[in-house]
Amino acid sequence: MASLLALVSRRPTLSHVKHVRPVAPAAADGLVAQVYEQVEREFGMLAPPLILHSPLPAVLAAGWTVLRETLLVDRATTRSAREMVASAVSQANRCPYCVDVHSSTLSGLVGGHPDAAAVAADRIDAITDPQLRALARWGRASGLSGELLPAPFPAAHAPEMIGTAVTFHYINRMVNIFLPDTPLPPGVSGGGRRALLKLAARVMGGIARRPHATGQSLGLLPTAALPGDMVWAVSEPDVATAWAQAAEVFDACGRAEVPERVRLLLLTRLNAREVEGPGISNRVWLENAVAGLPEADQPAGRLAMLTAFASYQVTPRVIEEFRRDRPDDGQLLAVTAWAAMAAARRIGARLTANLVVDQPEQAAA
Repeated sequence: MASLLALVSRRPTLSHVKHVRPVAPAAADGLVAQVYEQVEREFGMLAPPLILHSPLPAVLAAGWTVLRETLLVDRATTRSAREMVASAVSQANRCPYCVDVHSSTLSGLVGGHPDAAAVAADRIDAITDPQLRALARWGRASGLSGELLPAPFPAAHAPEMIGTAVTFHYINRMVNIFLPDTPLPPGVSGGGRRALLKLAARVMGGIARRPHATGQSLGLLPTAALPGDMVWAVSEPDVATAWAQAAEVFDACGRAEVPERVRLLLLTRLNAREVEGPGISNRVWLENAVAGLPEADQPAGRLAMLTAFASYQVTPRVIEEFRRDRPDDGQLLAVTAWAAMAAARRIGARLTANLVVDQPEQAAA
């Protein structure tokens, strides 16, 4: 049975989602109902970054499975360490919604310690805990381009740490497109905002302290082989299984809904030696990028390229142009989800290549 928090939060969380219509809990059945039940039980509420995927049940299940197995389950590292990575990656992707959520959860876990406020304000160097500061710097520097920092954790922790980074490089991109800038009510600022974030920290910190058994979400999707670019997950079997299942779902979305020329364009750009994004203004970069596509595929090309490289620059106009010929919510979600995961996987491969595998064991993060 859903908790009181889950029940009272259902209506406002549904209202957060833009551009697509999420499945209402009362109308959920099949795989969507199974995921909703697990999310409410373990996350405390139907988190908007998850329910925005509900028009595509398999993608919803894939997103939940990797989030659960990398962020929620305690193995060698602490939830505080993973929340710090999630917050720092969200800063890197200019995702204020996720910064609010995960820095608040971190604050609740560490009892309101100033380190949580420091990452929320993007003052990474002000974090006092040396290990958390190193993790924040590492996560903040992760991305498609630029110099990466050496991993501040042993290779044995890669499934959790790289897994969390890859998860949020995906989630941030989807949140930037489909959710508002903050989970707080519109117009709240100053002291009211601080009070609400403090309350959220208490609630989410308490939920985050609950134990979560490994592997509980792995029965939602069929088994699959782990792709070679996810070798970072191999040493933790349940994390590897989750990512193998999810990768197959996202690849299927690409094959079904993303034009082949668009897929080739994006993957070629992601794998280029010098990866270049659009910078402050996307117009010239974007038009040059899609110029070689058939005219009918250019709206999907614009949407996919911006999702991968600068999701915060996806405008209603970009979405409207895409939907002229592809009006279904599932089509919009499939293209954005595939592109967001393609970028996240590329970042995961970069982080793996930068992992020092023979460093001595450190204390658990």
